[in-house]
Amino acid sequence: MVIIRTMHVEDIPQVQDVAKKSWNATYEGIIPFEIQEKFLKVAYNNDRMKQRLERSFLFVAEIDSNVVGFANFSPVNDEGKAELGAIYLYPEYQGKGIGSALLQKGINELEGVEEIYINVERDNEIGKSFYDAKGFQVLKEFDDDFEGHTLKTVRMVLNV
Repeated sequence: MVIIRTMHVEDIPQVQDVAKKSWNATYEGIIPFEIQEKFLKVAYNNDRMKQRLERSFLFVAEIDSNVVGFANFSPVNDEGKAELGAIYLYPEYQGKGIGSALLQKGINELEGVEEIYINVERDNEIGKSFYDAKGFQVLKEFDDDFEGHTLKTVRMVLNV
């Protein structure tokens, strides 16, 4: 059974592991490995994770006391808009409704949210098909300089 709950400080090591393994699997052949590692060290180090816990909404998916995925939402702004900064699962847990449950938890918990925005890499077929299936609409596509590597980024929105 999957439990979706608010993340705690003691979940940081497991969330870091989910981020690393899902990034490496998702972006193999899209983003060079060294650039992935550099990004993960900055974006998911202990200090950064503690800041995220204080300043944003983090939810984890847990099976048998093990974190298998997580989602990170920004606070809702005055116009009812929030960013979904991350939604990652271990590859073997994808396609089982866990990502949908994490998204739904954010929708339920973010008071006053009307629109959720996400940036997804164009070649990330798993992510793009997930957001399409959930009703996200493409707003625009743009080039994003990611640690010196150009990514084709798709900006999407979900009207809640």
